[in-house]
This record gives sequence, structure tokens and C-alpha cells, in this order.
Amino acid sequence: MSDQATGGMALEGLKVLELGQLIAGPFATRLLGEFGADVIKVEPPGVGDPLRRWRKLQDGTSLWWHVQSRNKRSLTLNLRDPEGQDIVRRLVTECDVVVENFRPGTLESWGLGWGELSALNPRLIMVRVSGYGQTGPYRDKPGFGVVGEAMGGLRYLTGQPGEPSVRVGVSIGDSLSALYAVIGTLLALQERQRSGKGQFIDVALYESVFGMMESLLPEYDATGEIRQPGGSALPGITPSNAYACRGGDYVLIAGNGDSIFKRLMVAIGRDDLAEDSRLTHNDGRTAHAERIDGAIGQWTAEHPREHVLEVLEAARVPVGFPYTAEDIVSDPHYQAREMIQSIQLASGSSLKVPGVLPRLSRTPGRISGGGPELGQHTREVLDELGIDEQTQHKLRERGIL
Repeated sequence: MSDQATGGMALEGLKVLELGQLIAGPFATRLLGEFGADVIKVEPPGVGDPLRRWRKLQDGTSLWWHVQSRNKRSLTLNLRDPEGQDIVRRLVTECDVVVENFRPGTLESWGLGWGELSALNPRLIMVRVSGYGQTGPYRDKPGFGVVGEAMGGLRYLTGQPGEPSVRVGVSIGDSLSALYAVIGTLLALQERQRSGKGQFIDVALYESVFGMMESLLPEYDATGEIRQPGGSALPGITPSNAYACRGGDYVLIAGNGDSIFKRLMVAIGRDDLAEDSRLTHNDGRTAHAERIDGAIGQWTAEHPREHVLEVLEAARVPVGFPYTAEDIVSDPHYQAREMIQSIQLASGSSLKVPGVLPRLSRTPGRISGGGPELGQHTREVLDELGIDEQTQHKLRERGIL
């Protein structure tokens, strides 16, 4: 991705075992795999990860799969069978990291909990992602991302005032948990260089969301005020909102910096508001938010979106509009920064997928292709473990592979 890329992969040599499915855990291992980690994804024989059949399918496989599972090796293994569990134990002795997102207690019931695995490999780092964490009164409850978003405080704030909350539109609770899982992994790897010891990382979906809630808690503690949904606005930060243009399109304008606000008001012909001393700083503007939003909205309603964007960009006011997938693909900035990548699928067709983040100048990440076929690397992984072909055949016959 960069002409300055001269080093190897940042996580080259790191071996990761993924035990889990769907979103949070697999998203975390996807990120590790994009920077060179050897990710072995364990899937149930015959059916695989349910994500293989989520949302839009092409040739029987989810298009999402080719983003979530790129750069991974697929190993089919029945984790409920003692012989399958033994293979996991053998893998753990050779792995640096295990990532799992089963309900707490599940791996323990299979003899694959932290105590058992860390005894086999004291340098092991184990990332445990769940709805409510490994401890506490709710630990045994099933918890998907939407529940974590609700309990973490996010879903109360999404939507219009007085109306039911709405989804963000993506599985943000799972994705935030995956990011915390990766941060925890990298922290533990750094510490292991010093101590030589592994540790486990406890990531709860609701806490990952709660950690993003900015001043929600201290504001309640200090003032007793419960933050309310603000629709498209950002309550307490003015002006920052969505405004309708002539023709029905919308723009998003963030004029909440003191000097930016003045430039915005001058650009829309409201010098009176630009020079109003009561509106010099954010606290004063917030007290007059309705008046300010009204002035901006009146101006945008008189002009098509293209004109609004042109005028405000010339005035150095942060402005944009809600991008669709079509807008993203055609945008020259996305293209210039190589955020739209194309991969070749096994069928021979080409598929556009998001690029790799974050950007490293010397050891950038990479995409080796789409998601693997179910069990595509089973023989390869077992060969590496020294399990002979005859034993593998018998395991397949019994449905363990």
C-alpha cells in the first residue's frame, strides 16, 4: 500500500488460534491477520461459522465473509469431542494467542479454559470476548452486540427525541469489542517481552460501548442530568447538525469551533451572528442552538447540495454529506488512499473490499485474498502438528474434522 514499505509484516511469526464465530472475536483476529499473524480459524465440521451465510450471498457464501475472514486458515474441528479438544491443546502449545467469544464457562466445560491452556503454555495470551465479561452476576447471560450497545448506553442516545432508539447501522458493539481485544493483545504481547509470561484479557461488549460514552457518566454524577437523544445534532456542541438542502439532499456541518463558527456565519450571509458576542464560545452558542440551526437550515434550504459544499469548503468550514456505498467507491480520495481494494475469489470473479487499517509506513498490512473455503487448511494445519494421514482419515470418518 505504500512505496516506502520495506520491512516485513508487523506481526510476522505470531500464531493465533481463533475459537469463536460471527463478529467480535473473528473481527479481532482479522485485524491481527492483516498484519502478518498466522490465524487458524476453528470451525464446526460441515456447517462452519454462521457468518458464512449472513446477509448477501454469492455462490453460496456471504460477501461479508470475504472481509471478516481474509488472511485466515480454516480448520474444521468438533470442539465438543474429546479428540477435537486434544487437537486444540496441541495447537495451543504452539500458539502465541487464543481468541474466543463463547459464553463464559463453555470452554471450561470442554477442558479448554484459561487454567488448562495456560498450564500447557505459560506464555499464552488468551483473549475472551463475551457479552458481559467473565465475572459478575450477568456473566452467564447470552449477549450479542445489540444488547451490549443498549446496556453500554449507546442505544438510548440514538434516534430522534421522543422516538424509539435506532441501530447505528452496523454491529458497532461487536466491532468496538474487537478493537479493544486487539489493543489488549498488543499490550499483553509487549508485557510478555519483559516478563516472559502470558495472561488473559477479559473483553465485555457492554463495557466496550460504555468506554465510548464520553462525558455521559460524570455529567450525571455532577448534575443529575441524564443525557437524552439528540437526533442528528450533537447536544451541547453547537452548531453540529444535519441540514436539508434544496432538492432534498442533506449536508452535515460542524461549525462548533469558535473561529469556524464565525467563518460559517459570514459564508451564509449572517454577519450579525458572527459578531454577536454571546455566540463567541460554545457555551453561549449552545444556549442559542435553535436560533443558529434555524439560520443555517434556512440558508441550506435555498441552495442545492453542490453549492453548499462549494461555499463552505471555500470558507474552510467542515462540511460533508452522508455517503452511500456508491459514493464511497466513486470518491477520488478513497481511491487515492487505496481504501478500495480488489481481490480475486476462488470462482475467478473480482470483489471490492475495504483496505487495511491502520497504515504503517514500513510494515503495512496486506490482503492475501478472500475468506477460506470451509476446512480448506485442515490437512495443512494437522500436517504441521505431525498428525499422520491415517489418523486424519479416521478423524474425518468419525466427524471430528
